Amino acid sequence: MPIITKITVQKKNKDRYNIYMDFGKGEEYAFSVDEDVLIKHQLKKGLALDEFALSEIGYHDDIRKAYNTAIQYLSRRMRSETEVRKHLAEKEIDEPVIQEVIHKLYEYQFLHDEEFARAFVRTQMNTSDKGSGLIRSELKEKGISPHLIDKAIEEYPREAELDTAIKLCEKQAQKLTRESSKILKQKLEQMLLRKGFNFEIIQEAISQTEIEKEEDEELAALKFQAEKAKRKYAKLPDFEYKQKMKQNLFRKGFSFDLIEQYLKDDDI
Repeated sequence: MPIITKITVQKKNKDRYNIYMDFGKGEEYAFSVDEDVLIKHQLKKGLALDEFALSEIGYHDDIRKAYNTAIQYLSRRMRSETEVRKHLAEKEIDEPVIQEVIHKLYEYQFLHDEEFARAFVRTQMNTSDKGSGLIRSELKEKGISPHLIDKAIEEYPREAELDTAIKLCEKQAQKLTRESSKILKQKLEQMLLRKGFNFEIIQEAISQTEIEKEEDEELAALKFQAEKAKRKYAKLPDFEYKQKMKQNLFRKGFSFDLIEQYLKDDDI
């Protein structure tokens, strides 16, 4: 039966030990283990190890190495159980080992999906412009259960979400001054939908944003859009030109009255 002949501390990692054994042909390097595994199995010079013992030691050391990998991953920020599992799987760690690591992480409270979800919602609320719908989707992708997601979303008050939506509308409206009021409203709705706000929040946010333009502002926006369209249709016969211009500007949300007013004064 193989016998341990020497145990030395690794130079680059003081928490790991090199085990040397005699398998019948003299001393040779056999394997390395974490300090916890060394203590758990009471490894020492002169100890004989059979095949089963070697297998057990290897399994427990795999768990310890994977556990250390998980702790290092968690040290950067909080993670969900699913994220940790995925990270370990990407390191080609076997599923039984991952399961043992997850159990140990919960035991020592390094993993806590409910607290992770609540912290995630608070962070997104304070540092991003996302609505609760998008945050829900991101939590789902991280493997958080629907029940825990519902509890976590409570961290995002409706008033705070509405305030975020209004600020987004105001900021976007300033960039879209050359759009018609109708198209501006549509683009704001689409933007807020992409950000994960629900219909009720969207409608209230838009109602509190100054969207309707004065007639001179709307006409200025029409003229800007018309100038772009003219480059496309200017060479057409007069009747066809006006029809194309009407269709183009109507699709861009301008009223027929304002379009007619513009075309009446237009000189191509």
